[in-house]
Amino acid sequence: MLRPFLPVLVAFAATAVMAQNTGTSAAGAQKPADKGAAASKVANVANVAMVNDKPITKASVDQFVTQLGQPDTPELRDRIKEQLIEREVFLQEAQKRGIPDRPDVKFQVDFVRKTAIIQNLFRDEAKKHPITDQEIQAEYDKQKAAQGGKEYHVRHILVDKEDEAKDIIDQLKKGAKFEDLAKKSKDPGSASRGGDLGWAGPGAYVKPFSDAMVKLEKGKFTEAPVQSQFGYHVIQLEDVRDTQYPPLDQVKNQITESLQNRQAQAFAEELKKKAKIQ
Repeated sequence: MLRPFLPVLVAFAATAVMAQNTGTSAAGAQKPADKGAAASKVANVANVAMVNDKPITKASVDQFVTQLGQPDTPELRDRIKEQLIEREVFLQEAQKRGIPDRPDVKFQVDFVRKTAIIQNLFRDEAKKHPITDQEIQAEYDKQKAAQGGKEYHVRHILVDKEDEAKDIIDQLKKGAKFEDLAKKSKDPGSASRGGDLGWAGPGAYVKPFSDAMVKLEKGKFTEAPVQSQFGYHVIQLEDVRDTQYPPLDQVKNQITESLQNRQAQAFAEELKKKAKIQ
């Protein structure tokens, strides 16, 4: 129960509970009690179901269809109707038990209500300042430039002490296989792959590592330990290629989302700065 639409139903929980407390639906509609046949006919059009004389309105179904953003089909409306009926049954039982009047439940309802309001505040701000194609292109160019013109396929062995790194280098010079010695690495992610870090640009690594990496010739390893905040590295360069950066249309959605998140964070910081917080 409440399976496919639980997130949306939760978002409307406060409205639904408050509406039930006043004897109305979320849309504020009530079935006329004794207005005659004409009123009953109008009510039947406005309502899709009745649960113990409480209406499930067509307007509430319409609202859920809009919120879900899915194609409006009879099957979707039937599922929404079924779940709204279930909710009404549950809410009526909760009311009989006095659950809506409990302090903890009132707190939860208020929290959901405020959360929905805040979410819509940020949606409203995003609509006022939509991300433009120019901003997306600029961010794409910036990220692409940060990758650099080259990518490096490297292996590394990470150890705690400089003497350990020197010993590994001596063994490599004597013909030991890098992949075998990499089993001693304290980097568990790459140790199981023979120290392989895959393809990445210099910006993916800490500066001491990348500085040493870009100076290597293909097939060579560092003949002196490379120290970073993680320990001592021995690095071997497998290959170099021009940066393989995806075209804009493949990453446009991710860039847009990133810019939206950045914009929302800036808006949040601006509001907090303006607020008098004691």
